[in-house]
Amino acid sequence: MHRSAPATPEKAHAPAPRIRLARVLACAAVPVMLVAVGCSSGSGGGDKKSDSPSSSASAGGGKQASSSPSLAPAKFTKLPDACPSISAKSIDKYVPKAKTKAGEVGKTSDPQSQASCTWNGLEDKGVDGSNYRWLDIDFKRYDSTPGLGSGDSLAQKQFDRAVSGAKSTGDAKNVKTSPVSGLGDQATAITFDLKKDDANFRYGVVVVRTANAVIAVDYNGTGYEGADAPAAGDVQDGATAVAKEAVAAVATANNK
Repeated sequence: MHRSAPATPEKAHAPAPRIRLARVLACAAVPVMLVAVGCSSGSGGGDKKSDSPSSSASAGGGKQASSSPSLAPAKFTKLPDACPSISAKSIDKYVPKAKTKAGEVGKTSDPQSQASCTWNGLEDKGVDGSNYRWLDIDFKRYDSTPGLGSGDSLAQKQFDRAVSGAKSTGDAKNVKTSPVSGLGDQATAITFDLKKDDANFRYGVVVVRTANAVIAVDYNGTGYEGADAPAAGDVQDGATAVAKEAVAAVATANNK
């Protein structure tokens, strides 16, 4: 007998909130250089004043400031369009019967610093039940900023926060973390189980840093009407494959 899937699984049994990278609000302190201009009045007083300890300290401070190292410019200056960064072939493979194959673009006030896209779909397999899959990709890019650090160092901090956030997802079970070699400058995979509305979801999250850009991929799913949730290895492999495409898309966008 053919079994029908829930009418609106993305609402009735939506996965837990996506593993989003935390937004970073920072204020950059801009150094101010004070320039002392000496005016000669023809008397010896002006010359003596310029040789005072306070004047010498100011001069020494100026030399010290000018000798401080400047920040290296960030490697990447822009981000790719999030949705087209993942191929249609990958969407067909990892999100069968995607509701919107082109993806749903996330809102952003600065697409060159933050971009995201989401796909979800329900594949009805008849008497074998239905498979629901959700895929989210999130890009963040950091510029070198005086007073805060280089683009790479700021991205490193965001990478650490994103990994920590995924590992500490509320009510998550069977949390496992492993490094991913050969992906960006560093990458970590996190898998876990999460029960929501009587459905068992399995998550695969991969966080990658490539120079001054951070990419987070959240791939998860569950089964309905007797179908099983995807295996932990499958969601991790899917998230890793998508992350590789995203890293390549960042490089391509900056080579145009």
